[in-house]
Amino acid sequence: GSVPDPIVTQMTLELKKQGIKVGGWLPAKRYTELPVIDEGDYVVGINPFLSRTATTLMRRRKCKLIGAPFPIGPDGTRAWLEKICSVFGVEPQGLEEREAKIWDSLEDYLAIIRGKSVFFMGDNLLEISLARFLVRCGMTVPEIGIPYMDKRYQAAELALLEKTCLEMGAPLPKILEKPDNYNQIQRIKDIQPDLVITGMAHANPLEARGINTKWSVEFTFAQIHGFSNARDILELVTRPLRRNNSLRDLGWDKLVKEEATV
Repeated sequence: GSVPDPIVTQMTLELKKQGIKVGGWLPAKRYTELPVIDEGDYVVGINPFLSRTATTLMRRRKCKLIGAPFPIGPDGTRAWLEKICSVFGVEPQGLEEREAKIWDSLEDYLAIIRGKSVFFMGDNLLEISLARFLVRCGMTVPEIGIPYMDKRYQAAELALLEKTCLEMGAPLPKILEKPDNYNQIQRIKDIQPDLVITGMAHANPLEARGINTKWSVEFTFAQIHGFSNARDILELVTRPLRRNNSLRDLGWDKLVKEEATV
């Protein structure tokens, strides 16, 4: 997957701690660093939108795909590492403690979003992974819109989403592929979620109707993979909610979205 250098370094080190050496990243930062991929090599995806790349590697290069959840959020990162370890017959060390430590450090953000709802309109294929992480954070997700769903490539992520919802006692989200945006907006009006993660085109119209929004494209360009970057995801998710709280504290109630009567 195409990820920034710090992510490459972090994830390579995480696997090195478990005694697993990464042969290379595709694409690499430099052409000369592109890995040689031979028949029987193991490959694993780091982003949910790489299903065609995975299929090509399996068909043309006869690689073996490790079907793991994606390393987004502490829960996803742990599951990703554990799945890779299981394929190589390695007993993972210290991942449970590492994940627990990260969750403890996120408590200031979790207090803001716990019990709130988030609606995904669908834009960049990161929706399932982000929804799973936010359910683990204590949010509810009434609906996940997604432009395209490869159920084989995302099978492990879908299974982890279902498991997370059961463990958290949250309802399983309704997943819609290529959703009709007009109908979605009607459902948003009925549900009145605390936050909608959407493409830029729908953000301003929803804000005008008193709905908090966050641009989905920000998650595409932010560093969201690995244990330490979970804080960055929650920084983005909570920003609209924190902004409204700040406006209310300043006494600018007319600017707070809840007061809008459009």
